[in-house]
Amino acid sequence: MKYGTSCGRKWPRSLGSRPAPPHRAGAELLSLPLASGPTPWTPLPLRAGAEPPSRPVVPATRAEVAMADPELQLVARRIRSFPNFPIPGVLFRDISPVLKDPTSFRASINLLANHLKKAHGGRIDYIAGLDSRGFLFGPSLAQELGLGCILIRKRGKLPGPTVCASYALEYGKGELEIQRDALEPGQKVVVVDDLLATGGTMCAACELLGQLRAEVLECVSLVELTSLKGREKLGAVPFFSLLQYE
Repeated sequence: MKYGTSCGRKWPRSLGSRPAPPHRAGAELLSLPLASGPTPWTPLPLRAGAEPPSRPVVPATRAEVAMADPELQLVARRIRSFPNFPIPGVLFRDISPVLKDPTSFRASINLLANHLKKAHGGRIDYIAGLDSRGFLFGPSLAQELGLGCILIRKRGKLPGPTVCASYALEYGKGELEIQRDALEPGQKVVVVDDLLATGGTMCAACELLGQLRAEVLECVSLVELTSLKGREKLGAVPFFSLLQYE
């Protein structure tokens, strides 16, 4: 490839155009187009004698930064997708491979536990697992944090006195229960489930804990389906998920 020169620099002649001249004091704002699509940045004026940037710097998103974590990558690689299950039009996110692989499962527990330690320190009294797949993560997470785990179950599954809360389903309603003596008033709880979709079950769990006058510090899950806006249903209760999908 042949090269030409300008201002002591070389550029390939095959590019068909010469590089822009050095920026002069008092010149207009620099505007460099991206390769394609709209420009997602605002150019700034350059100081006299400053070199123009070769390309814009676009900040990484929170999800991109998080996915740099090797443990999170380990978990993400074990999530499978099945279209049209359980009904046509639904893309099902399957966590079974995470449970099958001990390294991935351990990574998921470590990530959730580290988040809760940073967010709440030693303020948590109990982890509450939601029926049914929340039971897969709740006890292990509680063990990692040195805490006990309580169960929030579907109606009719728990013995003794219970309190109940209902939530809407596509056809009808569902009901959750917790034993009345599971918690003392004022105790602080984190609710865990495998996935947050519409948020109905998680919201009902928070209502149950409120009936016992416990304080819900946060709700957490492995997977969140963001397009269903389940976290909005939780209102002021903080929510955290490891992986987000549309």
